Amino acid sequence: MNDKGVKTVAQNKKARHDYFIEEVYEAGIALTGTEVKSIRMGKLNLKDSYAVVRDGEVWLIGMHISPYEKGNIFNVEPERDRRLLLNRYEINKLIGYVQQKGYSLIPLEVYLKSGLVKIALAVAKGKKIYDKRETIAQRDAKLDIEKEFKERQRY
Repeated sequence: MNDKGVKTVAQNKKARHDYFIEEVYEAGIALTGTEVKSIRMGKLNLKDSYAVVRDGEVWLIGMHISPYEKGNIFNVEPERDRRLLLNRYEINKLIGYVQQKGYSLIPLEVYLKSGLVKIALAVAKGKKIYDKRETIAQRDAKLDIEKEFKERQRY
């Protein structure tokens, strides 16, 4: 997501560790002015947040946006539910995924794209403990191979 005009504000690093990512969607977020200012300052947390489909709309639950210091009466509740802006076709696909057993909607990252706040929303399936161990073992093996390759390149 490091295209021109894209600045990553926050990432959910545990998401890729805890879930198999099936598909990723880009969505806008319905925010107030003070929330946007706080996000631009990087004062948000995606940990333990998720999305649900409610009444034909997608809602983000559990994302914490710290109140803007100079916002006084315009600040809103930090962990309120926020509506995600997707088109009808995408929402219908997400409804189909969520109705299948084991699939969840997990935010991967929040970023600014051309001045607008966007979120990367993933359709994900939870990993079991043995899956996590296997992923770690594969990563370690890959690092060992790269290390050995670099050592052989020196000589």
